[in-house]
Amino acid sequence: MNLIKFLNSDWYEKIASYLPVNWFEIQSEFLTKEYKNYTIYPTLENIFNAFNSTKFSDVKVVILGQDPYHGENQAHGLSFSVDHSQKKLPPSLRNIFKELNDDLNIDNLSVRHGCLQEWTEQGVLLINAVLTVRASKPNSHSKKGWEIFTDAVIKALNDLHEQKIIFVLWGNFAQSKKSLINTQKHHVIESAHPSPLSARRGFFGSKVFSKINEILQDEGYKPINWQLKNGVNDDSLYVQEKLF
Repeated sequence: MNLIKFLNSDWYEKIASYLPVNWFEIQSEFLTKEYKNYTIYPTLENIFNAFNSTKFSDVKVVILGQDPYHGENQAHGLSFSVDHSQKKLPPSLRNIFKELNDDLNIDNLSVRHGCLQEWTEQGVLLINAVLTVRASKPNSHSKKGWEIFTDAVIKALNDLHEQKIIFVLWGNFAQSKKSLINTQKHHVIESAHPSPLSARRGFFGSKVFSKINEILQDEGYKPINWQLKNGVNDDSLYVQEKLF
């Protein structure tokens, strides 16, 4: 397996100099063994979905997660997002939608999916610090090389991007990456993590989505349309009382 072939060449050219020369080779060897011996999420084709969905030059906002979802058919390469086929939202994503509703009166809890692909198409880079995970084993690929890659991504965006980027850091882990960001050049929004364990300690009421759009407008850019389109037309596939 050669990881490079799954990554958009635009991103590769920007971040290659921030990585050890043999990083892709070492990480490819590790993942070849992992995919052979275990069930790994997301699929190989979706590992770099965030980067292949949002061009380097189009990035306006970075929302940093820690680890992919480890349940079947959930993770698809975008932080906090789940595959379109999922009819049940993970708790963190449900809390994100609750805050969005309270903040901007946008109701994504009724759109019948939790796929955030539409946000990526508007310049929201949805990345986890670790891009793969073993099934049912959260953080199983932590400290296995991915942090080197995603730190390089943050450094490249910080150094090379022409516009001011908004880095959204939810929780202590994401906030530990603040040291990689020039806060005199870019914007940083911090709050508690949206997980049920911490959402009531500062995520709810943070108004992160309106803050992002206010900053974008102040910088002369189009705000993000956070409203998702309804992705399910067949009501037989969706039972609302079981979703939330």
